[in-house]
Amino acid sequence: MEVFKVQYKALIDKSLETDDFDALRQECCEFTEEVIKKDILPEDIVDIHKSYIATLNLTEPQILNTLEVLEEVVKGFGYSYRDYQRLVNKLQHHDKEMEVAARLQQTMLKTDIPQFDSIQIGVISVAAQKVSGDYFNLIDYKDGTMSFAIADVIGKGIPAALAMSMIKFGMDSYGHSQLPSDALKRLNRVVEKNVNQNMFVTMFYGLYEEMNHLLYCSSAGHEPGYIYRAESETFEEIDVRGRVLGISQQTRYAQQEIPIYLNDLVIIFTDGVTETRDNDGNFIDKQKLLDMIHKNRHLHPQDIVQQLYESLLKIQNPKKRDDLTILIIKRVN
Repeated sequence: MEVFKVQYKALIDKSLETDDFDALRQECCEFTEEVIKKDILPEDIVDIHKSYIATLNLTEPQILNTLEVLEEVVKGFGYSYRDYQRLVNKLQHHDKEMEVAARLQQTMLKTDIPQFDSIQIGVISVAAQKVSGDYFNLIDYKDGTMSFAIADVIGKGIPAALAMSMIKFGMDSYGHSQLPSDALKRLNRVVEKNVNQNMFVTMFYGLYEEMNHLLYCSSAGHEPGYIYRAESETFEEIDVRGRVLGISQQTRYAQQEIPIYLNDLVIIFTDGVTETRDNDGNFIDKQKLLDMIHKNRHLHPQDIVQQLYESLLKIQNPKKRDDLTILIIKRVN
């Protein structure tokens, strides 16, 4: 065991010095082959990693490099996503590594905002802790359709972040647009098979069709969305319901089709918005939220979500913060 400790520490040292990461990955693979032969467990590698890192005075970029070594070695064991999640959980009490986990999540879950002639998009997502349990994704299929999803993991920290990564992979791996009811059915199977049994996921899934300006949408236990109707200056609740993801593979999801007219807004958020508490412990009134949006309806959606977030910050009890995500789509021609 001591020999392998020395070898693993040498790999960490090399990760801090080398620019040739391809060669380092090869050395990690060779190391893993040797430790497997000796029946050394991945948990042992994680413990060695934690102990050695604690003795070093490293910057965050350096810690990130060392975690690449850990990831390569663990992958060599052929472990599944759930197993890797369990191992990474052992690192979550280390502040520096949590910082790195947050950066990794930002990279893994990074989403570009699509550009369309007829709609504008604004989104903001803020984590209550270093690692978020909220997730949003937008996919332009280059055929006049765009799918979008907002999700909230019932759970916190690194396990929640890794669950989000699995969902993103499930969305991105499908090469063309699909109706929300079919998409949720597919993602439900992904969550049910791969995510911890004590962790569930709510999701609002939409498909926007630019040619006919139609919104197709389904919900898996998520906060109801809203449509702001510019002509009547009123809000309509999107009345679509469904069971949260991960309960049963047999779950099927209802779907709604909604026409979107000029200057209408599509508004979706997570419960971190609707369950915002003031200093007296009271939840924010939903009508107050909608009034804030109405007040800024003439702005670009990105400015609307930013103004809404800043308003919530002013009234929010900082000790009662939750992950918060707001998505607004505005038809402009």
